[in-house]
Amino acid sequence: MMTSSDAPLPEGYEYSANGQYAVFTKPIEASLNDNRTYRMIRLPNEMEITLVHDATIDKSAASLDVHVGNLTDPKHLPGLAHFLEHLLFTGTKKYPEENAYIEYVSKHAGATNATTFLDNTTYHFNIGHEHLEGALDRLSQFFISPVFSENMKDREIRAVDSEFKRNLNNDYRRLFHLSKTLCNRDHPYSRFGSGNLVSLEEIPAKEGIDVREELIAFYHKYYSSNIMKACIVGRESLDQLTEWAVEKFSEIRNLNIAPPKYTTPLWTSKELLDELKNYRVKPSIYIKHLLGHKGTGSVLSLLKRLGWGNDLDMETMVAGIGNHFLKMTVELTKEGLVHHEDIIVVVFQYIQLMQKNGVQNHIWEEIESLATTAFRFKEKGNINMYVYETVRNMQHIPQREWILSGNQLIKGRDDALVEECIAGLRIDNWRALITTMNTDIVPGGAFTQREPWFGIEYHVQDVSESLLQRLANIELHPDLHLPVPNPFIPQDFETHKPQTKACPPAQNHPDLIKTSPLVRLWHKKDDTFWVPKVVLQFTLKFPMACVSPLHQAKAYFIRYLLEDMLTEEVYSAELAGLKYGFLVAVEGFKLEIQGYHNKANVLLETVLRALKNFKVNPERFQSVKDQLYRDYQNVGKSTPSGQGVYWLNYLNKEVMWSFLEQSAEVDAITPADCEIFVKDVLERLFIEGLIVGNTSRSQALEAGWIVEEVLGSRPLTSSESIKKLRSRVFPPGFRAVYPRANTDGTNVNSSIQYYLQVDTKVTFDALDQQFRETKALTMVLGQILDEPCFNQLRTVEQLGYIVQGSTHEDAGTMGIKVTIQSEYDPIFLEHRIEQFFRGRLREMLENMTQEELNKQIESTAVKRLEKSKNLREEATKYWTVITAGTFEFDQAQNEADEMRKITVERLREFFAKWIHPDSEHVRKLSVHIRSHKLPAQEDEFLAVTHGPKKAGAVNTEGGVDGNKEKEDEKEVEEETLVRLREGTVLIKNEAEFKSKLEMSRASLPVVDLVKHYFKE
Repeated sequence: MMTSSDAPLPEGYEYSANGQYAVFTKPIEASLNDNRTYRMIRLPNEMEITLVHDATIDKSAASLDVHVGNLTDPKHLPGLAHFLEHLLFTGTKKYPEENAYIEYVSKHAGATNATTFLDNTTYHFNIGHEHLEGALDRLSQFFISPVFSENMKDREIRAVDSEFKRNLNNDYRRLFHLSKTLCNRDHPYSRFGSGNLVSLEEIPAKEGIDVREELIAFYHKYYSSNIMKACIVGRESLDQLTEWAVEKFSEIRNLNIAPPKYTTPLWTSKELLDELKNYRVKPSIYIKHLLGHKGTGSVLSLLKRLGWGNDLDMETMVAGIGNHFLKMTVELTKEGLVHHEDIIVVVFQYIQLMQKNGVQNHIWEEIESLATTAFRFKEKGNINMYVYETVRNMQHIPQREWILSGNQLIKGRDDALVEECIAGLRIDNWRALITTMNTDIVPGGAFTQREPWFGIEYHVQDVSESLLQRLANIELHPDLHLPVPNPFIPQDFETHKPQTKACPPAQNHPDLIKTSPLVRLWHKKDDTFWVPKVVLQFTLKFPMACVSPLHQAKAYFIRYLLEDMLTEEVYSAELAGLKYGFLVAVEGFKLEIQGYHNKANVLLETVLRALKNFKVNPERFQSVKDQLYRDYQNVGKSTPSGQGVYWLNYLNKEVMWSFLEQSAEVDAITPADCEIFVKDVLERLFIEGLIVGNTSRSQALEAGWIVEEVLGSRPLTSSESIKKLRSRVFPPGFRAVYPRANTDGTNVNSSIQYYLQVDTKVTFDALDQQFRETKALTMVLGQILDEPCFNQLRTVEQLGYIVQGSTHEDAGTMGIKVTIQSEYDPIFLEHRIEQFFRGRLREMLENMTQEELNKQIESTAVKRLEKSKNLREEATKYWTVITAGTFEFDQAQNEADEMRKITVERLREFFAKWIHPDSEHVRKLSVHIRSHKLPAQEDEFLAVTHGPKKAGAVNTEGGVDGNKEKEDEKEVEEETLVRLREGTVLIKNEAEFKSKLEMSRASLPVVDLVKHYFKE
């Protein structure tokens, strides 16, 4: 029987027949393209859960959202909500093992995560569909019987601190925090939210605060079922999902609280938007559409012509319940920085234009039509994001039947409301944040303040009187005008889906519909998703591609210039759901068109004609050059783990010029150089194309004809067209370290990419049995490695926030890789990784039964065989096989079949020979990115480090035993000397190193393409 609180049921709910829950009786509005079925229920504890039956999924998923976040942190404990999110993962009364939830999900082809935001904390997972119930039971216990182990407290504080330090140099995070800091200090939005060691340990210790007790009190005050929402997606029937939901989540306590809400204004009493209040009409969409437009007559168009800006974006920022504001971001040129006040004037000139013209009927109808079309043909995507977004919508959209549609569809028109919001864009309720390293614009030439948590230097000053005067007397600019009607609005939505109950079986490969010395064209008519969309992929292969740093820099310059010159012309297509991408690859240029099919060829021809008739705009050349150079420099300023991945690829790949080598060439490139380069490139090509979607064979051939006709290229010779991607093969017994300093001198983190290459020698045959077996063994071992690597090196040893064990595949080679980003010396990290292989992983494999291995194999196979969820994923799957050069379209199934032959004995042999650090056959390359904050090295082979605090008993010979509680409590602060093993080569000269290694064999087709795939 229903035993909830005395509160009446919300509108639309009725009690179930057994009285154990209530059912929402109104139909949930879903896309016409959505084949899932839905049910929303309300438990006796007032928790609402959306249940989704999807018979086609490979993985199930669930998400639970608590309507409380870091805005509710106590003033004296910033980061407490985030710390609570972390500590909930460390065990419950029913599942006391600290890694029970993550281990269960990982072993069954799944993944877990959680996010703490301003007023929400969201937990979610995906898992192989057969194992949904077990994962639900483990997740639900977070909110029923968490143990908040005292032994885990310090460890998880350090995990929070590592996460904070990972983001310490992230520009987006820094600007977001600074923006919050500059708000009204009486509003919790202004506070530090993520937490770190200082806020959660050092300051509380000085003030005598028991953080664990505060955390438990926070949990018991705010983690209430009546402000929780959940979404569960499974293959099971809605009745079965309902039964599990009632069983798993009904025990969560109901405290009968309301979500915390803050009425203090963010800045003043003049804030503009409460987007949730206006969610039906969504006035901000109209405002963002106009201010963020990139076509002719727009703010961006004028800024680019004046040489002040390169790009512009508009977004709605959320600052908690009832608080939203509009944010415009302009990417400035050097001249734009000088003219920042003039840019503000231009923005308000456009706002005045909007205010004068009111809501334009054709613009509103376009916005509404595009939103309706996008929702009508919405395809499935990442299932994690699906459940995550659904629970967030359940929290914020009042109309329960609109939880899927409410944030996308416009549910009415109210011109007066929209115009009221436009009128609210006044000269007295804005602020500007200018981000620059140039202090010339700062009075006195130096920043005057420093934010305490991120160490951000900044200066605050009032808007100048001259600017206020200009804004008060603003006049319309003659070059600004509202958008004209969009010529790319889709009209044809016919998919020719068979009008029978059962469609013919879907084809699992594209057909080869044209092959010649100039072009090879593949095509597959959509027979799975039945949406009026298409994906066109083309590679324009040319001999000069990436033959030198200069050629590669020119290729990137062409890409940037082309995108810049096409911005206005193709922006309408982008708004209408039709996009293009133009990329640089080792073999040439890659062009992709994706979106609604009926105007796809128009966009294709537009881009190709711009390339064919390439002419540099001299007024934009320097700005684009500056942007390219800046982006090259930013590659070197990526995270330490990102830098490690970059340099590992640089050492492995046959052809890759570094950003340092390319950026050195940029300054000398002239407009004439670029125009000559394009002309030379297009002279002779080989064109590989794939067209997948709602298009017939004849329409696909027409697209191929457009490429040939517009470019007018001659074919390459046969020897020129066989260029393939290859990678370097390490010899047996090879052990090398490539040390590099972190290019960000302020970053406290170092990183390691520890790569073990396995033997992938193949015969003259395209793919022999040894290669297939080696790849299967590598993939299965990568699956087995993932969870214990994370648990041991991150959870137990606390080496860093980013820890991942995985497979690593390059062109012709593969292996096992461990990534760690950490404050510790990379040499010490390498030592801990090798101890993990010698200890925990070896023991795990020694004790593994065939039955246990079979579960890991199936988990790997489930991931490998996961079906495409949308047209873009299907096209990407085929294109990956085509560009690899194997044309093995049934590769995933072949690999899964090979995995299922693996015995535990064979896996142990494989590990002992290729992975165990002491094997004479091991082939190891590790990239060490060293922080400037580490002590100077007197010996390049030696690290002097301290063991991690409370991370278990670190034994430099035998690993870490994290199961001994007494040992876990030890402060491991002894100085530890760790040396790279004897015989390790330090790479000092990259060119010399690469020249000594053999290359892998290039990929070859596994079948005769014409015989197997050609279709007249």
